[in-house]
Parts: sequence; structure tokens; C-alpha cells
Amino acid sequence: MEENRAEQKEALEVLIEFNDRIVKNMKIIVKELTGERMDDTNQFLKGIADALNWEIEVVNGTMGLLNEGKERIHKETFNAKVMQLSSAIKDNDDAAMAAAFTELIPVFEQLGEAAREVTA
Repeated sequence: MEENRAEQKEALEVLIEFNDRIVKNMKIIVKELTGERMDDTNQFLKGIADALNWEIEVVNGTMGLLNEGKERIHKETFNAKVMQLSSAIKDNDDAAMAAAFTELIPVFEQLGEAAREVTA
């Protein structure tokens, strides 16, 4: 049990390193999706989606630790926002993706804060 907790804590420490960067990139992609797409917007979007998927896997594996003692991440809200983005990406709808990213950014900012709190 203690080894699993240590592995979860280590995974969250790695997540913290990536989280600030992914939040920054989500803000940039919103600008590209609502303004002028760049030549590499689709590639940038895929990179963000891949990073989000990795963070989501970490969240799923560490939810017990993240919410230990109090609820820091509301699982249903988190999942709903992720599914909204997933649907928008599947539909290849720039406006819907921008809106979904805009709603997801605070969720991932909260995730970073929660991870910092439980690993401190």
C-alpha cells in the first residue's frame, strides 16, 4: 500500500512539471482556434491532446491520493469537461474545441494545485 502511494506521489510530481506547460499551450490553442490557424495548428492540437490523455491517465490512477482527506478534484465535472473536448475534437469543430478548452483550462489549473498540495 505504501509503495503504491509512493508511486502515485511520484506520478503527480511528474504531472506538476507538465501541467503548467499544458495549461499554457491550451491557452495558445484557444487563440489559434478562435483566430487564425497556423500551419502547425493540427499538429499542435494533437500534441496537446496526447499530453492531456497522459495527464488524464495519471488522474485516474491517483484519484484516491488527490482526494485524500478532502475532495480536490470532482471526478464527474472533470470527466464531463474532458468528454466535451473529446467530442469537439472528434467533430473537428474549431469553435467547439475552443469553448471546450476554455472550460477545461480551470479544471487543469485546479488539478495542478491539487497535485502540488498532496505532494508537498
